Amino acid sequence: MEFLLDYGLFLAKIVTVVVAVIAILVIAKAVGGKSGAAKGELEITNLTEQHKHTVEQLEHHLHDEAFIKARDKAEKKQDKEKNKTREKEIKKASKEGDLDSKREPHLFVLDFKGSIDAKEVASLREEVTAILAVAREGDEVLLRLESGGGMVHGYGLASSQLDRLKAAKLPLTISVDKVAASGGYMMACIADKIVSAPFAIVGSIGVIAQLPNFNKVLKKYDIEYEQLTAGEYKRTLTMFGENTDKAREKFKQELEETHGLFKDFIRERRPALELDKVATGEHWFGTQAHELGLVDEIKTSDDLVVEACKEKTVLAIHYVEKKKLTSKLAGLAGEAADNVLMKLIDRGQRPIV
Repeated sequence: MEFLLDYGLFLAKIVTVVVAVIAILVIAKAVGGKSGAAKGELEITNLTEQHKHTVEQLEHHLHDEAFIKARDKAEKKQDKEKNKTREKEIKKASKEGDLDSKREPHLFVLDFKGSIDAKEVASLREEVTAILAVAREGDEVLLRLESGGGMVHGYGLASSQLDRLKAAKLPLTISVDKVAASGGYMMACIADKIVSAPFAIVGSIGVIAQLPNFNKVLKKYDIEYEQLTAGEYKRTLTMFGENTDKAREKFKQELEETHGLFKDFIRERRPALELDKVATGEHWFGTQAHELGLVDEIKTSDDLVVEACKEKTVLAIHYVEKKKLTSKLAGLAGEAADNVLMKLIDRGQRPIV
């Protein structure tokens, strides 16, 4: 009995210490968060160096030591001569006040894996801003896009971020390895060139909105639902009220108007497309999309990156937002449930592209 009491006291001490440590960490995080620290930071990966390292690793298994030594010696000699020539060119350009012209061209690689509300646009905004701050003539941008679409305003803003690159006259290629449908295709058509994998899903130029209606269930249990509005069409279809034909007609009209804006947006950026043929809400695989003119070339993003590594310095740019400790401790399950509920309520009046 005495042993159990001692053991219980020992466990209580351990729990107290753990709780105290967690409390200190939470307080420290809260205080640190108020100090105005950066919300996030850029992660930059040199894909050219990464590719070179991969090739070197493989070659060590393909060739004997004598061959590797001879090749490395020849490459060092070649690099030395190249660096000397480049130093002379840079010095000359510096004297002439034209140093930027001697900077090696870069390919900036971005990734956008879009959700329903396109919340990833927050990171895209930071990435585009960073690129515009340093880009020079000869530089290009590759966006690896994956999205099945979502809320109109979210994907409209994402498209506007890509338009910033176009306004700066930076060549933009968008690569679709898996899917760029609906709002995803809205983003893709901003590009100077759209490249697709053979079986990527492309298109779906249409608009949809859907929501459940629980009015009959409420009536069954004698539950009254009241909704007060000012303005005839402040609310059309609802989840809990009794929907009318007039409300349905108005909502359908809004969908048609959104579809019209969507088509105008694509027509302006890809005028060669036969919109009546492709703006039906259907989607196609990459090879079919190429035949229809929805994409310009059949390749994967890997092909584009490897090709660019031969001529340019290829940098992958990724803006990472710092997550609050409280968000991590709360757990992803609860957050996901809240998001689903809020999106369900919100989606009733927000078209999806």
